[in-house]
Amino acid sequence: MPALGIEQISVFGMPPVEFVNMAADLGCRHVSMGLMSFGYNPHGYAPWSLRDDAGLRREMNAAMADRGVSISLGEGLGVRPGGDVRDQARDLDIMCELGVKRINMVSMDPDLSRSFDQYAVLAEMAAERGVESTTEFAPELTVADLPTALAAVRHVNRPDFRLLIDTMHLRRSGGTAADVAALDPALIAYVQLCDAPLTPRFATYFEEAMYERMAPGTGELGLLEVLKALPRDRVFGLEIPLRTEAEAGLSPHERLGKCVEAARSLFAQLD
Repeated sequence: MPALGIEQISVFGMPPVEFVNMAADLGCRHVSMGLMSFGYNPHGYAPWSLRDDAGLRREMNAAMADRGVSISLGEGLGVRPGGDVRDQARDLDIMCELGVKRINMVSMDPDLSRSFDQYAVLAEMAAERGVESTTEFAPELTVADLPTALAAVRHVNRPDFRLLIDTMHLRRSGGTAADVAALDPALIAYVQLCDAPLTPRFATYFEEAMYERMAPGTGELGLLEVLKALPRDRVFGLEIPLRTEAEAGLSPHERLGKCVEAARSLFAQLD
């Protein structure tokens, strides 16, 4: 069974220590983590900041050590219009303090060439700290699909800069299981797992992506074929925000527990 993790947007604004404990309770040994609390907060959590609160960082490190959980992906880094990734050096240092060994980057800058150059700078900054990096592609991002992500990997041209495959983004951007199977497995560093319909359900792509996905095996992405094409010795992070269930009163433990079991059932079919 591949290693399962839980991605931060799946738990909305849950505080870090509580998040670590929930992941461990569900039998997951990994979480993804940004440095600030999520904006959407249906459970009324108090705002938190790992960037500004050194005590919270110490508490999270202690909880991870106690529960056998690690941060499999540092999030919230990337290229912004008019920004310079060099300004994110302190955030990288804080992630290293939390034991992060891999960061993910996306670009919101419409200039693709500049995005690629900034990726190269940020990847080098990460590597100087012993951290590898990935690029994520998604419709409506500057790096919108698998071919563009592969072009980014070629441009950066370093072995510690590889692909993050999100199953919803892959299929919605036109990618297929055959496209994944044709890749050198070494190019794939990390997988974010969810299901979804093939036809968009919301006015904007990101409303659906950020707030309302589906448990593995309950949508139309053809996950069994996609999973067959992916290397199994990667972390599969469950990126499954379920806003409707949260607003109906289901706790994160209830929502994500069902998703963990669905993922395990899917992998059992492959075995």
